[in-house]
Amino acid sequence: MTAISMTLPKMDTSATKTELPSPFQARANDNHHHRSMEKRSEDDETESRPSCDWAELTHECLINILSRLSLEHRWRGPMLACKSWLHACQDPSLHSSFDLETRFNSELESSRWWTPDFERRVDSMLRSVVDWSDGSITRIRTRHCSNQALSFAAERFEHFWFVILSWSSLLFKLDFIWKVEARDYGIPILSSARSGQTHSLRCRNIEVLSIKSCPNVTDASMATVAFRCSLLMELDISYCYEISHESLALIGRNCPNLKILKRNLMNWLDPSQHVGIVPDEYLNACPQDGDVEAAAIGKSIPHLEHLELRFSKLSAKGLASICEGCSNLEYLDLFGCVNLTGRDIANASANLKNLKEIKRPNFYIPRSVFHTERYGHWRLYDERFQTDVFRI
Repeated sequence: MTAISMTLPKMDTSATKTELPSPFQARANDNHHHRSMEKRSEDDETESRPSCDWAELTHECLINILSRLSLEHRWRGPMLACKSWLHACQDPSLHSSFDLETRFNSELESSRWWTPDFERRVDSMLRSVVDWSDGSITRIRTRHCSNQALSFAAERFEHFWFVILSWSSLLFKLDFIWKVEARDYGIPILSSARSGQTHSLRCRNIEVLSIKSCPNVTDASMATVAFRCSLLMELDISYCYEISHESLALIGRNCPNLKILKRNLMNWLDPSQHVGIVPDEYLNACPQDGDVEAAAIGKSIPHLEHLELRFSKLSAKGLASICEGCSNLEYLDLFGCVNLTGRDIANASANLKNLKEIKRPNFYIPRSVFHTERYGHWRLYDERFQTDVFRI
């Protein structure tokens, strides 16, 4: 920064100087003396204070400090500082959760998020955190990850499946060698002498999985999740159009603790908010089998307490299947479900004794989408679509 010098005209201070009355002059002198003493004391304290060398922090102390930072802050700062800090950032205790959802929510959606390059970046972070967690990760909240990365996250927790027939002394020896090597790598082993099956039980602890807006996640990786993550309690597969009702049924059968399911679709009635951001071919691929998915939910996930189906195309039949099979529902979100009437919702939800909140399909329907003239009267139109906000 370049200093700017200014030359001021000299003033005759003798002519303008005003003598202060003695009490004020004494007080001014005292204040000046006090400030000088304070400054001298601060200087002495700074000189006597021991210098702090961050490189001398113990590993435990450094981890304690890093635990107070968010995942994003650790990746952008301490991990780039030095090798010892990078090693500390990889400690398993810091990676019980992988949460990028707060970052996504803090910014406006961008078309860049839907590119292969962005997906590779998210995949790289997810794979790293899963590796560093050493099986301790319990929550994954992200978007735009790939099929391969999600399968990696699930398979990471159960690497080996060996079936060894222990009737041969040679196979006994191979079985023993393999177990020793596995333990050397820190993999807990559970053996079944009866069947000869050997499993790795390395962390099936994922309880929360949120993978919104993942266009390349399919039933293949969801099958891996269903078989490997049996402790799953919350699942968000909103805007994942390559996931079908088969995954819902499989997860329901293998994850008995599932309480929260979010299967929201994009606003296909008025997709203007997504145009130019989400690829057109993906917008047009909105799932049409709402009743089939509803039947899978009602039959396979009986312990649900929270269900979101925004802009689903299910009908009264599908809603009845859900309400009959999921009698413990406390929260039901049906916003944008145009095929449901108020009567359909009242009839289907009558047996939901624990229901505390239900979001009805209230939304704005432009005239270009539905021809309202055939209803003859706005009251009939509102009864059909529950559009409390649409009035003449």
